[in-house]
Amino acid sequence: MDWTPTGTGHELTIRDGAIIARNDKGKELASVPPKAKRSQAFDDLDALLSFLHQHDLEAGAEVERWLLRSLPVPRVLLAEVWADESWRSWLHDLVIATDDGVAGFLRSADEKGLGIVDLDGESVTITAERVLLPHPALLEDLEDLREFSVELGIKQRLDQLFREVHRKPADLEAATTELNDWAGGEFQELRFATGRARSAGFKVSGGYATCVCFEEGEPVTARYWIGADYPEAETVTGDLHWTVADQVIPVAEVGPLAYSEGVRMAAHIFAGRKVAKEEDE
Repeated sequence: MDWTPTGTGHELTIRDGAIIARNDKGKELASVPPKAKRSQAFDDLDALLSFLHQHDLEAGAEVERWLLRSLPVPRVLLAEVWADESWRSWLHDLVIATDDGVAGFLRSADEKGLGIVDLDGESVTITAERVLLPHPALLEDLEDLREFSVELGIKQRLDQLFREVHRKPADLEAATTELNDWAGGEFQELRFATGRARSAGFKVSGGYATCVCFEEGEPVTARYWIGADYPEAETVTGDLHWTVADQVIPVAEVGPLAYSEGVRMAAHIFAGRKVAKEEDE
């Protein structure tokens, strides 16, 4: 990004998510001088920085939605957004896959195709019309992909490969409709539980922390009870269950993606309980 003069003997630009300054001799300064902060140039860059930050958050949220939906994404869409730095930072090195089993780490995208590095370390171009951003719970070779990513020094901005994955127990009774492994978590104030849920990206409604996922195109909602009293009131967490069309379904019928994300949500919130803090002391 070009440097912008402030009229105060300084120039400003944005770098690594922050406004930096240099003097009229070209020397970069440790901080933006007060005079420069009062300039129109600073206000304009500050507004631009806020816009870019919000844009970056929205791009990341959309890519995560693709992951949680596990629905096909048009190749041309990936090619279009790849030119945007924020989108590219979220998409780079994510594992993508085609319907016929071709999979690898995304490295490039343009109108000719998607460039990936496969598990053999080979560069491959994908020209399929649609690709998947598979949730790790759906990856059969997850451990191999994790090991390979470590060998290559791959770092994903979106937590895909090393996202917590919880497998459904094989001995679940068919009649089981709720799990209580994360019930009984005490919070001194309800707002602590809701804050922990929301800060992790989960919604809170009607006393439940919720997470919506898609299994074979159908929305499945995981719901974890955290309380519905006043924000300052004490609360105790309850059961975790899943619904389809607002109807509770047996846990045995919950797909691997929705199960994993629901347990991930409950475990994260439960970890902030008052009892956990006392146990650590």
